[in-house]
Amino acid sequence: MPLKPPVMRSLDDIREEYEFLDGDERYRLLIDLGRELDDMPDALKTDATKVRGCSASVWVYPTRRGDGTLHYLADSNAAITKGIVALVLAAVQDRPAAEVAATDIAAALAPFDLKSQLSSNRTQGVPNMIALIRETAARYAAE
Repeated sequence: MPLKPPVMRSLDDIREEYEFLDGDERYRLLIDLGRELDDMPDALKTDATKVRGCSASVWVYPTRRGDGTLHYLADSNAAITKGIVALVLAAVQDRPAAEVAATDIAAALAPFDLKSQLSSNRTQGVPNMIALIRETAARYAAE
């Protein structure tokens, strides 16, 4: 089994690859991104970490590192949805809490045009996930 990269790919790198691909290849890229996420222990998959409004189960758990950056653990029970989660996290992973809170994640994801690429039930929870990530980051930044 190959080792996972120590750092998540940048959103720009992912976008370059995504724009080069079409249809099914884009789905495969999303599935691969989901596989690259750090493993999330089952003990963290609780009602408190569950993202509301997703057709699949999605959990997001922030951890704050000693340097003040936030590192998110996340998982989903659906492969493509997990890839979408990874795409969202690529916009904010391992950044300072204040920067995450100020990031317009939806704008960062706009070039991927997920709404036209995926069915609405696959993307309906994305705004809730973004809100959860930004609200949590804002709380950490205020501490």
